[in-house]
This record gives sequence, C-alpha cells and structure tokens, in this order.
Amino acid sequence: MAFLMKSMLSNQVKNLGLGGGGEESKEESTPSDPAAAAGMTREEYEEYQKQMVEEKMERDAAFAQKKAERACLRVHLREKYRLPKSELDENQIQMAGDDVGLPEDLQKMVAEDQVEEEDKDSILGQLQNIQNMDMDAIKEKAQATFTEMKQAAEQKCCVM
Repeated sequence: MAFLMKSMLSNQVKNLGLGGGGEESKEESTPSDPAAAAGMTREEYEEYQKQMVEEKMERDAAFAQKKAERACLRVHLREKYRLPKSELDENQIQMAGDDVGLPEDLQKMVAEDQVEEEDKDSILGQLQNIQNMDMDAIKEKAQATFTEMKQAAEQKCCVM
C-alpha cells in the first residue's frame, strides 16, 4: 500500500515540475552517435548497417520470387479454366524475370491433375462415366424430347 501511494504521489509531483530534474540528466547523457549508442565503433556500425541492407535485399528478392511463383500458378489456373487474364499477375512475373516457374510441389500437382483429366477424356474414362449415369433419367429425357419433336412436327405438318 505504501509503495502504491509513493508511486502515485511521486508521479504527480513530477508532473507539476517540482521533481522533474532527473529526466533532463538522462537525456543529456545519451550520445548523439548511433554507433556509440549501440556499443560499437564507427567501422563496426557501418559494417553492421551494410549487412542489414544486404539481408533486407535478399529477403525482398526471395519475397518477390515467391510472389511471382504464386502469380505464375494463378496464370496457369486461369488458362486451364479459361478465366480472364490479370495484368497484376503478369506484372509480378515480369518484375521477377523470366526464370519464374511453378515450384516443384505445384508442378507435381499440376501433372497429376493433367493425368486425371486425360484419363477422363479418354474412351475408357467415358465408359466408366457411363456406368455412373442414371439410365432412367436419360430415358425419360429422351422420351420427353421425342414427344416434343413429334408435337412440333404435327403442328407444322397438316398431313400428320
């Protein structure tokens, strides 16, 4: 309780300007040179800054490469499903350079999808789809179409 009272009163007194002299001495003791503030010599500090800039450039390059790979995937999917192209994706790919491609994992997935689609498009794939069809629904649809055609022909032809 005493600690709480002391901290509250000391904060109020400092705010009034009566006991605020301690803060000014702290500000004056801080060095203006960032190298000295970090505890390094000027040369060490400059080397450290160079390393930081190089690491940032490497991270930015890796990030741009990942963005371009994602854009490449989106372009591939747009082509596959015949969706409109995006200029943003094309710009990201151009910014990263011509060496952008799909990552290996995604290439494997795309290859598997293509194999599955080729299987579905083949004659054997179509035969397997015939087994899954509802024959009763197909018969009903064919009979309905036949009756519609017959009625249309009767209306147009006076001999029938």
